[in-house]
Amino acid sequence: MRLLLISNSTNSGEPYLDYPKNNIRDFLGEKTVKVLFIPYAAVTFSYNDYEKKVAEKFNEIGHKIASIHHFSDPVKAVREAEALAVGGGNTWKLLKTIRENRLIEIVKKRVLGGMPYIGWSAGSNVACPTIMTTNDMPVVEPDSFSSFNLIPFQINPHYLDANPAGHAGETREQRIEEFIEVNPAVYVVGLREGTMLLIENRKMRLVGPRKARVFKKGAAASELGPEDNLSFLLRH
Repeated sequence: MRLLLISNSTNSGEPYLDYPKNNIRDFLGEKTVKVLFIPYAAVTFSYNDYEKKVAEKFNEIGHKIASIHHFSDPVKAVREAEALAVGGGNTWKLLKTIRENRLIEIVKKRVLGGMPYIGWSAGSNVACPTIMTTNDMPVVEPDSFSSFNLIPFQINPHYLDANPAGHAGETREQRIEEFIEVNPAVYVVGLREGTMLLIENRKMRLVGPRKARVFKKGAAASELGPEDNLSFLLRH
């Protein structure tokens, strides 16, 4: 199983998908790959516009994009894909459309069989067992919170330590503590912006300039960096 799970598409002040583009290139390899793109997280812009934006960046690194919304049979498109990229946006909208198109089982089967999977933001959330650690508003209602379940832990992308000035609500950490209180068996990885998880050959490591914050009921939250072995999270 090979996954590249990216916290965010764009760092502040940088072009779209610019900071992870070389990681994506290295992940896919030197030979040109035609990647099937899932744009379903788009809400305020069209799938065509989303495809165009992603294709420009993938072309820059020597790879191609074809969006799944052009295919009359989405399941067949996944079954025949060389690789899969799932873009960010609204996680609820993404999962609802994935489930409506009956993609959960075929994506899981293909990825477990070795098809490379790239996700950013919401696309990383749906690699988890559920989308219960997303930051997004539930603008639509999927028939289940269950997602691809490619990894046995949860990701909180765009993880923030700060509590903005004047904000009287809960911090991100407090929200995750609520989650693990009622889901005590589940690890949550707070994936800070500019970082990603690389999973290959049953091993996982963090890539990027910041550490990840790992939460589990009954234990103090820990800070783990690129030098640490995060593979234990794949066994829980």
